[in-house]
Amino acid sequence: MWNNQISSDEQIVYDALKSKGKLPKHIGIIMDGNGRWAERQGLSRFEGHKKGIDSVREIVKASSQIGIEYLTLYSFSIENWNRPIDEVNGLMSLLEYYLKAELEELHKNNVRFRTIGKTNSLPSAIQRLIFENLEKTKKNTGLNLTLALSYSSRWDIVRALQLISLDVRSGKLSPEDISEDLFSQYLSSKSLPDIDLLIRTSGELRLSNFMLWEMAYGEINVTEKLWPEFHKSDLVEAINDFINRERRFGKTSAQVNPSEKMKLPKIWNQ
Repeated sequence: MWNNQISSDEQIVYDALKSKGKLPKHIGIIMDGNGRWAERQGLSRFEGHKKGIDSVREIVKASSQIGIEYLTLYSFSIENWNRPIDEVNGLMSLLEYYLKAELEELHKNNVRFRTIGKTNSLPSAIQRLIFENLEKTKKNTGLNLTLALSYSSRWDIVRALQLISLDVRSGKLSPEDISEDLFSQYLSSKSLPDIDLLIRTSGELRLSNFMLWEMAYGEINVTEKLWPEFHKSDLVEAINDFINRERRFGKTSAQVNPSEKMKLPKIWNQ
């Protein structure tokens, strides 16, 4: 069990994070830089994506150990279908491998698996594995791990508008019924809370069509590290940065009364 694999040093840091009582409920990660990492190592882009799975495993495990409730990983966008066919096929094979290899480990550690996106466009074998993961873990009460697969926020928003329009046409809704809360219930992310902290690797300063509606008040943390270089110590630093930020949601600083910033013990080598 992951909770039995926390070192004493890690426990000190995790306890320091939780002592403030302000952990982000929902973390989203744009996992960028696998291809660039591979090119710098003189490897193929496929090897970069393969190496990126190691970071996925490490960050999922650390998120569970820290006590994060929701973790959403931007795994494959609708736009990614436009990449070279060999790279797309390689990504699909890695996705299939991950879904097969990690199911028991996730289930054993009480992780609930979810997906968002146009998953019916994925290969049928992957769709079957997604269903198996969803069914096997649906009663788990620990970390909610969501993979955004064949996902695009604009696609999701347009789809929500289409579904609402159909319900208005059929008389189930009137235009006056439409509110932010109702609109959110038509998104594929309807079972997830809004994102509190978005982490983007590789130094790029854009959202890349990821959860635009759900990011209305999300805090953004950008690191220059490429995804295969991103480790649990980087996750901890991002969470600590989030804890020390002032989240006003339209209010003034005086209204939210920010607390004194916290510094973490320096025990890990980066």
